[in-house]
Amino acid sequence: MENRKENDHTFDEENAVKPVTWSEKSSDLRKNAYIIIEGRPCKVVDISVEESRAMTQVKGVDIFTGRQLEMEFLPDHSVDIPAVRCFEYQLINVDEGFLNLVTQDWVAKDDVKVPVGDIGNQITSDFDAGKDVLVTVVSAMGEEAAVGCKESQKVHKVSYLT
Repeated sequence: MENRKENDHTFDEENAVKPVTWSEKSSDLRKNAYIIIEGRPCKVVDISVEESRAMTQVKGVDIFTGRQLEMEFLPDHSVDIPAVRCFEYQLINVDEGFLNLVTQDWVAKDDVKVPVGDIGNQITSDFDAGKDVLVTVVSAMGEEAAVGCKESQKVHKVSYLT
């Protein structure tokens, strides 16, 4: 997938309407915001300013690997921000390490791996128990991962014929 730079935004060639990344002034950065550190999309967990060197230090956690990363920059520096999106899908099946998901419009999505750890165990056990499971998938910079799940609340609609 080729990217192109246009007006400080990086666009995905397949969908040039939505930016994959953009630049912001570092002074606008806040805790719990997203930032790109070492080429990885991260959630900011700490920001500190070292007055003696006039440097800002940011600590972030990679939203896909959980790895902690750090970067330093001058206060007037521009930083790259990833476009992070969350989607909720209905779980249809778990097959060979992948989640078989569908959108509200019944469009199939079969390319999300069962996550390792507690979330993956919860998704699998809820599905095996016969529960209707909604899976939350986060997407950024061409990567996707299941990050949560909850039991779907079934809504039964009744239509009356007159």
